[in-house]
Amino acid sequence: MSIDPSANIHPSSVIEEGAVIGANCVIGPFCLVGPQVVLGMGVTLKSHVVVSGDTVIGDDTEIFQFASIGAVPQDLKYKGEPTQLRVGKRNRIREYVTLNLGTEGGGGVTRLGDDNLIMASAHVAHDAQIGNRVILVNSVAVAGHCIVEDDVIIGGLSGIHQWVRIGQGAIIGALSMVTADVLPLALVQGPRAELDGLNLVGLKRRGVPRDDINQLRAAFQMLKQGEGSFKDRAARLSEDFDSEYVARMIAFVTGDSDRGFLTPK
Repeated sequence: MSIDPSANIHPSSVIEEGAVIGANCVIGPFCLVGPQVVLGMGVTLKSHVVVSGDTVIGDDTEIFQFASIGAVPQDLKYKGEPTQLRVGKRNRIREYVTLNLGTEGGGGVTRLGDDNLIMASAHVAHDAQIGNRVILVNSVAVAGHCIVEDDVIIGGLSGIHQWVRIGQGAIIGALSMVTADVLPLALVQGPRAELDGLNLVGLKRRGVPRDDINQLRAAFQMLKQGEGSFKDRAARLSEDFDSEYVARMIAFVTGDSDRGFLTPK
């Protein structure tokens, strides 16, 4: 066990032998920290938090009461093989959130980047890869093997099917069931989610230049029509546009997909 002397640990909490607790950590009452856990500098566990498994929590992350971090995956194929959970810096992980370890068949690591907000009762399943500055609103469920890129917002009570990719800057409306890949910067909503357009509000908030927004709008319209498959149409966009945002969309569509794509209506 390695506990930095500056850490503040409530006497009712249990820190198992082998755990590493960084400088200026605050561990409130009735927490349990497992023997393979590493807490970076300034990590806060509010109270009644369980952190287990081979789990690393990055600096200045704040985990609220009753969260379960690093438990074994909810996958019947998991047989106890050594796998990991890696959580980045400055995350806010709210009440009753569950983040599971990876599985051998899925790469072995569940990963959460930096500066994310994971709201109450959200779930991130085995082998999911969550980027930076992502917001998962209350009770979002991200299934196994999903990839959620940077700057994505997923509305409350939404479900993301296993193996789905959600491109950078996309927004998913509340109560959506997403069963196929979502384009970068897209707006998706509906009980069986449909691609409704671009996340124009998000683009404007991030200060994306007007010329890039106009090119994205034109590219999106071209994806809706024309000859060939959806991937064929996306590949042809490079002939007509020079925006880095359109290039990002092309790269996403022409990449590997296990679930296909939500396509423009």
